[in-house]
Amino acid sequence: MKLTDLLGEIEYECIQGSVQREVTEVVYDSRKISPGCLFICIEGANFDGHSFAREAAEKGAGALLVSKKVEGLAHKDVSVLLVEDTRYAMAFISAAYFGHPADRLKVIGVTGTKGKTTTTYLIKSILESAGFKVGLVGTIETVIGDEHIHADNTTPESYLLQQYFSRMVEEGLDAVVMEVSSQALMLHRTQGFVFDYGVFTNLEPDHIGPNEHSSFEDYLGCKRLLFRQCKTGIVNADDAHWESIVKGHTCILEKYGMREDCMLRAQRLELVQKPGELGVSFWVKGLMDFQVEVPTPGRFSVYNALAAIAVCRHFEVSEDNIRKALLNARVKGRIEMVKVSDQFTLLIDYAHNAMALESLLTTLREYEPHRLVCLFGCGGNRSRQRRFEMGEVSGRLADLTIITSDNPRFEDPQAIIDDIKTGISGTHGKYVEICDRKEAIAYAIAHGEPGDIIVLAGKGHEDYQEIRGVKYPMDERKLIADILAGR
Repeated sequence: MKLTDLLGEIEYECIQGSVQREVTEVVYDSRKISPGCLFICIEGANFDGHSFAREAAEKGAGALLVSKKVEGLAHKDVSVLLVEDTRYAMAFISAAYFGHPADRLKVIGVTGTKGKTTTTYLIKSILESAGFKVGLVGTIETVIGDEHIHADNTTPESYLLQQYFSRMVEEGLDAVVMEVSSQALMLHRTQGFVFDYGVFTNLEPDHIGPNEHSSFEDYLGCKRLLFRQCKTGIVNADDAHWESIVKGHTCILEKYGMREDCMLRAQRLELVQKPGELGVSFWVKGLMDFQVEVPTPGRFSVYNALAAIAVCRHFEVSEDNIRKALLNARVKGRIEMVKVSDQFTLLIDYAHNAMALESLLTTLREYEPHRLVCLFGCGGNRSRQRRFEMGEVSGRLADLTIITSDNPRFEDPQAIIDDIKTGISGTHGKYVEICDRKEAIAYAIAHGEPGDIIVLAGKGHEDYQEIRGVKYPMDERKLIADILAGR
């Protein structure tokens, strides 16, 4: 492929060599440099690809894409292209390299602080119930046909994303639904194509700190970018920040929520309780008119379902297909019910900070349980403040907290537990501490009382426990199965 064919949508200056030369592949990982490749020098938080530019030239790279001048290349047989931002340029180059696969898919992007994962799975479930072939890119995994690929980031680097799109086209998929993180928007991972539909779920302060966002305003500003890169924007108009999110939008706007001015709205909400299960039913009004039931609890489940319905309406999915798909949809680690008894309810959720835990426990309180039991730990080598905050939330909202281990990493698990206890100490909450997570879960199940709701929080979809740099297999579903088999 000629280098010039990859550069059609970016501004650049060729400061050495020619853009007419052939390149064999596009590479941004210095470990994968090969003869004839275009090596893109990415500047990251902890590394700088420019430091490998000379090595790339010595290994026979055909071209280098840089955002600053690099010494020692003057006598090398390599083309050097200067751009303002190599990450931004990489997105367009990657799209061109893979033949602009997004143009042959309906691309749905979901952004927001909470609800992204669940909403993407709901959309996938509804569309597939109507016969569409749908790929998925998100926090848990990337799904291409029957293949499930473990995810390292909520939204992958632009090159990998375009590669996934290309494979989806090859598999004959019709659409892809993906989570769009604020980090991805900030780092231009989703440039190089236009979303057909962009969805906004909600916004709360999160991901603010070193190597993330400098402020809430910066976080909001990055989320806003999606609505300058989609054809139709579908937003939760009940969220306090929705008008700020769509400021300067270039798309057609649709609103969903519970307000009367929403084009698609939920009314007549009713909590649903069955043996070992919790859910919610509601009427969809506005552009559609029918009743649905969602087998996960609370108001946020209604919003997630509404967002999915608002997207799938554009695909002319029938009300019956929507109703059946929502009733059968399950998302790993997101308010995931695990049936252990008809007497009490047990669920697994990814809530791993105070904000998420408070939202979850407050929602479950609405079901008036006999006791609300919260089992959780906190990650090592992370903010101690998070431990104090989560301890306070659980102590205040749960009837019993079971403090255990999460991913201790390189910290002493007991030291983490002691920090959580410090948070609980400011409340009147009862607690027990059981460091071994399997033992803690066994305790929760063995001591479950009729009408209890038991939450295993923090691990969610994760199937490992990280201890001193090693990830050991640990899936809570398997732990529960082992515990039940041994009773």
